[in-house]
Amino acid sequence: MAYQAVFKRYELKYLITPAQRDAVLAAIAPHMALDEYGRTTIRSIYFDTPDYRLIRRSIEKPVYKEKLRIRSYRRATPHSQVFVELKKKYDHVVYKRRLSLREDEVLDWLCGKTHDTGGSQIAREIDYFLSFYEGLRPTVFLSCEREAYCCRDGGDFRVTFDENVLCRMDNLSLEADTGGTPILPEGKILMEIKCSGGIPLWMTGVLTRERIFRTSFSKYGTAYQNLIYKGDNIYA
Repeated sequence: MAYQAVFKRYELKYLITPAQRDAVLAAIAPHMALDEYGRTTIRSIYFDTPDYRLIRRSIEKPVYKEKLRIRSYRRATPHSQVFVELKKKYDHVVYKRRLSLREDEVLDWLCGKTHDTGGSQIAREIDYFLSFYEGLRPTVFLSCEREAYCCRDGGDFRVTFDENVLCRMDNLSLEADTGGTPILPEGKILMEIKCSGGIPLWMTGVLTRERIFRTSFSKYGTAYQNLIYKGDNIYA
């Protein structure tokens, strides 16, 4: 496998205005810079069972929940490297297993056509997930325009801004154009803070000054509400 990684961190979410985003950008400028992906359009496909077992459990806000998705940071081709990610959340801490494969290999594996995944620990965990949740299939396509920042000193503190978040249930391919139903509240940007420990004082300062408060927002959960459930707003 070309790449694999394990993350353990907190992922804190905030729905902010463009003016608040500008204030945050001014505050982080001395400490952070655009990461290797910088400004990009992310495409993700979420997998679930035919009865949406994973997302229905997630919106109940259990102590433990998990999900499976594939992701690319540009429009994929059958032979380009994409990421398969197994995300688990326990007691507010996110544990993410990520590995990269060719897009056609990922789809064959996750859809049960092949089982040759190289034998890594992450692959074995994903294999177990696939066997435990029978009938997993691509369910929702999500795209967003992301601007991602990392620490200049090499620390693991990260800040991302997502705009134009769109979802759909057809054309579920990382090779496809973006497009679908907007899921962010009008005039809002989704900011995420990702860290393994505390938030730096300079960041807590701008959050306090700009009255930016943490929220709970799930892209897949909101997509489920908008496209499938069509009930009240869902945050998970």
